[in-house]
Amino acid sequence: MKSVVLTASWLQASDTQKIMQTLGHDMVRVVGGCVRDALRGVSVTDIDMATSHLPDVVRDKLTAAGFKVIPTGIEHGTVTVVAAERNFEITTLREDIETDGRHAKVSFGQDWQADAARRDFTVNALYADSNGVVYDPLEASGTSSLADLEAWVVRFIGDPDTRIAEDYLRVLRFFRFSTQLQPEAPDAEAIEACARAANQKEGMLALSGERLGQELFKLLSHTTAPHALDLMQQAGLLPFIFPFTPAMDIQNKRLDNLIDIQDTQFFEPDVLLRLAALCPDSKVVIDQLSEKLRLSKKQTKRLKGALDTSCHPVCYMSAREMRRALYVSGREAFIDRCFLTWAMDKKTNNAVQWRALIAMATSWEKPDFPLTGDMMKTAGVPEGPEMGRVSEEVERWWIDSDFTDDTFSIIERLKAVVQATIL
Repeated sequence: MKSVVLTASWLQASDTQKIMQTLGHDMVRVVGGCVRDALRGVSVTDIDMATSHLPDVVRDKLTAAGFKVIPTGIEHGTVTVVAAERNFEITTLREDIETDGRHAKVSFGQDWQADAARRDFTVNALYADSNGVVYDPLEASGTSSLADLEAWVVRFIGDPDTRIAEDYLRVLRFFRFSTQLQPEAPDAEAIEACARAANQKEGMLALSGERLGQELFKLLSHTTAPHALDLMQQAGLLPFIFPFTPAMDIQNKRLDNLIDIQDTQFFEPDVLLRLAALCPDSKVVIDQLSEKLRLSKKQTKRLKGALDTSCHPVCYMSAREMRRALYVSGREAFIDRCFLTWAMDKKTNNAVQWRALIAMATSWEKPDFPLTGDMMKTAGVPEGPEMGRVSEEVERWWIDSDFTDDTFSIIERLKAVVQATIL
């Protein structure tokens, strides 16, 4: 294989070079996704490094060089280096001694080829030194990672069943990578191995909700997510992720359309909203999904708002109707409902109206309900539950009035409520 040199601004950045020079040119290399994506011309966000130094040596050398070093996974040889522009994960070269589908017992070593052989896919087993020279350790064993990347092939290193049994999360990772690199013809041997993994229920069910959620969000960040989910459904894998059976002909279509809207209409990719697109409109289902994937309270609340069918925006709703819906549902939930409803709108020429509605909603500021406790006491409302009841009734009228700021009208309405229901 011809010599390949990686040219990337992040590799030449001062922090990257300082770390690599501190650890020694021949002792550390960038590895995995950052090399793969840089060679593909894709932007790189995470930088991983592999080193022949032991973790304690890495920590001591980089701490002395002025970096903050966090032992995030030191038992597996990994430390996180906090630099000015980004964080770096640095892991000592290793070999798996024992695995159980979730965790691995490893031994540290000096062998770059052995380190490459324990990785998941051939395209993730590429390394580059501080000068950008790319190394393909698997080539010595008859497999070329560079050749696979050049051919846009995603396949497991060695026996697929063995690689999957080491960590069943690799099944999800396979579909994420393969639909990006070879969407039309994923590796048949790998597909069959993933389907067999669906029958290894103990292994799949042993995956933690946090890891499943993290990988699912990574998958949903790509425009190829609907295709990946289709393939995963065919392999029988979706029941291990979702506590419900997605109606893929509906939910996946909604996801596909939402991704197209975000991509073509220049909205930021929103993985949580994409997850909402996959779910049926049910708060009970969201509670189950939240427990399954260990979602945060904030994420769970947002999903429930996005799937609340009491809010049903239409692209032609009036400004007054929009303000009412925004006040009742909240801005975030209303906008999410707009996107999900837009994704199921069969009339593509309604896009201009949907964009305008979302733009108006984005700039909306929630008005303060002007009724105060002193105003209610003066009107004769006794303290206690009646205060809440009267306040809610006046607030409903105030919403219907399009949030009038006329204090006299509000007091008159308050008096009418008090006279009719209390005095």
